[in-house]
Amino acid sequence: MGKSVKSVTSPKKFIVGHHLLNELSIYSGIYGDHAYVICDEFILDRAHKEAGKSFEKAGHQSEFVKFNYQITQEEIDRHCEGVKKSGANVIVGIGGGKTLDTAKAAAYYAHLPVVIFPTIASTDAPCTALSVIYNSDGSFDRYLFLPENPDVVLADADILASAPTRFFVAGIGDALATYFEARACYQKNGNNLVNLKPSLAGLGIAKMCYDTILEYGLQAKIAVDQGISTPAVEKTIEATIYLSGVGAESGGLAAAHAIHNGMTAVPSLHHAQHGEKVVFGLLTQLVLESAPTEEIETVIHFIKEVGLPLTLKDLGLDEFKEEEWRKVAEDACAEGDTMGNMPHPVTPDDVYQAIIAANALAEYYHD
Repeated sequence: MGKSVKSVTSPKKFIVGHHLLNELSIYSGIYGDHAYVICDEFILDRAHKEAGKSFEKAGHQSEFVKFNYQITQEEIDRHCEGVKKSGANVIVGIGGGKTLDTAKAAAYYAHLPVVIFPTIASTDAPCTALSVIYNSDGSFDRYLFLPENPDVVLADADILASAPTRFFVAGIGDALATYFEARACYQKNGNNLVNLKPSLAGLGIAKMCYDTILEYGLQAKIAVDQGISTPAVEKTIEATIYLSGVGAESGGLAAAHAIHNGMTAVPSLHHAQHGEKVVFGLLTQLVLESAPTEEIETVIHFIKEVGLPLTLKDLGLDEFKEEEWRKVAEDACAEGDTMGNMPHPVTPDDVYQAIIAANALAEYYHD
């Protein structure tokens, strides 16, 4: 493939609206009349009732299967086996990022279409042609790059707004990094998430994502605190799920996500959300880039405004151990991760120093 092949990739359909769970068969029925539905435990009964009714009404068959908490290769294989046994011809994922990534991976191995229904807006995972696979101890295993994006992504504003605010805000955190990573990757002419070059559209969508969350993120967070959906919530959902997903995939990732992946090896951070760790990765990236103070202050002000964790202590770090964070820096620079998309060469030592500097900056602006 030529050096300058650029790409824009996205789900075939992205739907934002209300009452989408009890209309599920309208969207899945285009692809198949027998759905294998992988569900998070907490929504399993509701999905079975509401979506189940929708399948019955359409005369379609369905199986609802609980997701077992962690996306490992074993969990993916278990569902592939289940799909084969059931004879299903479309896979549906209903839940958080790991559940959705499992549905995408199972659909890939089973050669079936996939419908994605996020219940929390905590990451941009729903839209991407990527599954992040973990080891059973919770540490990062590998990226599974998929040849296709999901066929349909359904974002039900009522369900997403009724999830705990922390998840919604973590999604804002994940989306906050999208533009800065795409910008770095574009400057470097690095590879985006489908191993092609970042496109203008990818960069533009990533910028729109940043502008939208700066404009509407706080309003949306305040509405979600009340468990309600407003136009600001819908715009923010579009930014955190669609603009962030397409912006990251077509524009590329850089230091922020690479540092997040390194941070998965720190046991006291296991309870921090993906997007919360990405925010700290973003601060570290801005230090590595020597970003203007004004830009860093805008980002930090926004992080504080929406109530995202700012310092490592906020993230739950009990004690800073040099060897642990040297390992984070080492892992962040691993071959095949996205640190290589930074415009300048970055060493593990550079990353280690930047982590300490980013945390010190965060503490400076903390109060």
